[in-house]
Amino acid sequence: MSDEPEPGLAPEHMRIRYRGDPIMLTVDGQDFRVGERAGEPGAYDFDWLNGPHDYGFGISRSASPPMSLPEMEEAIRNFIGQVDPATGYLAED
Repeated sequence: MSDEPEPGLAPEHMRIRYRGDPIMLTVDGQDFRVGERAGEPGAYDFDWLNGPHDYGFGISRSASPPMSLPEMEEAIRNFIGQVDPATGYLAED
């Protein structure tokens, strides 16, 4: 076994931890996994599972109340609306 670090792998103490199981959502044909960060109330990560790239986004907001499913769906639609269909990345202004 090599002592060289592997790209993309964070040390255990630096890995993001999530509260509970992730929520799987399909919005307008796009699949996302949504996780609320443990120890960071109101911080959510949205992983785009079937997008053209290994891509996603995060949201931090007030911890109370937790984000509802309709709010998550709206956040996903807003994100998708900013993606350039030609490149699959956020459109440049």
